[in-house]
Amino acid sequence: MHVGRQPIFDRRGDVHGYELLFRGDAGAVEADERGAYATSRVLITAFTEIGIESLCGRGLCFVNLTREFLVGDLPLPFDHEQVVLEVLETVTIDDTVVAAVARLVEQGYRIALDDYVFGLGHEPLLELATYVKIDVLETPPDELVATVERCRKYPNLILVAERLETREQLEHTRALGFDLFQGYVLGRPQVVSGTALSPSRLARVELLGLLVGPGIPLNRVVGLVTSDPALSLRLMAAANADALGLPVKVSSVHEAVLLLGVDRLRDWATLMLVSDLDDPGAAQLSGAITRARMCQNIAERMEVPGEPAFTVGLISAVADLLGQRAAELATRLSLSHEVTDALVDGVGPLGELLSLVAAYEASDLPMLLAAPLPVEETALAYLDAVAYTGHIIAPRTRPTSP
Repeated sequence: MHVGRQPIFDRRGDVHGYELLFRGDAGAVEADERGAYATSRVLITAFTEIGIESLCGRGLCFVNLTREFLVGDLPLPFDHEQVVLEVLETVTIDDTVVAAVARLVEQGYRIALDDYVFGLGHEPLLELATYVKIDVLETPPDELVATVERCRKYPNLILVAERLETREQLEHTRALGFDLFQGYVLGRPQVVSGTALSPSRLARVELLGLLVGPGIPLNRVVGLVTSDPALSLRLMAAANADALGLPVKVSSVHEAVLLLGVDRLRDWATLMLVSDLDDPGAAQLSGAITRARMCQNIAERMEVPGEPAFTVGLISAVADLLGQRAAELATRLSLSHEVTDALVDGVGPLGELLSLVAAYEASDLPMLLAAPLPVEETALAYLDAVAYTGHIIAPRTRPTSP
């Protein structure tokens, strides 16, 4: 997974925020996909895989939006605190778009007009926008001066000079009174890459189906999410994202589902479907689900809460699949202290439990004999986990008729 980010600087030279850009691979220098698909991929990657804090720190992130996102045909499943919504210059401005942007502003979102050119129809949004971005490279000098003068009639606007490629252009826009600056002369887009599992497309379809019915079966929703490790990680990351403004850190899928709520869950499921990521194979998932379920089984025998135990097993297994340390993944997800301590330092009841499961997987008999749980019970916990995994995976891998 990859996402581009390009810094936007203020007049003092400090980073004001980053524009997030679609990138198909680590070596891409520009977007090879545009439209709703590209926007969905950027949002999914930024919020649930790499993490907004990793990409932007506490700064703002500017995200390009197509008409579908502006008018509500596709969801924006994140809070307004850290995000600036960029209205692309390709969006046709009509009464529907103006009304939709007004609603977004009422909800607290900041709006930026991207590649603004006077006379192309975006003027009705000047009263609503916070930022106006002007392409310095494509705008003739006289027109640039006139555009700045027109924009200054709106005291609410912050002017951004973009596509600055020379020091002369930078100094000229500073003299014209621009507030923010973006371009190659200051910083080229950087591609940030990471590794992630892809949730099963079938799981996302099933989840969306459960969330659009008249009655929401919470237990089935939680069961479906926990059956797919990648889906579990994404939703826990979404629930723990600072941009959602939630007051606590989650320690389980159940808590993530409750805190996100039906509307947020539905929005994220929809966005993941639009992003159209590839399905993982069943063999890739079975080991992760088995370890998570085994941790949960042993937790019940050790009088430890089962849901955080499932989370500890799940994240440690997914970290193995990704070739990452569990501590790195746990830190990025901002989980509860007990879960994080178990994954980072191996301490606490959950850390002891995870060590026991690791010993069983490694056939470490001396450690198993020294454990507080009889070896026979550990074996039973494993066999139950294997049966549980087979029950979950089998329906999704049954051969289809030609």
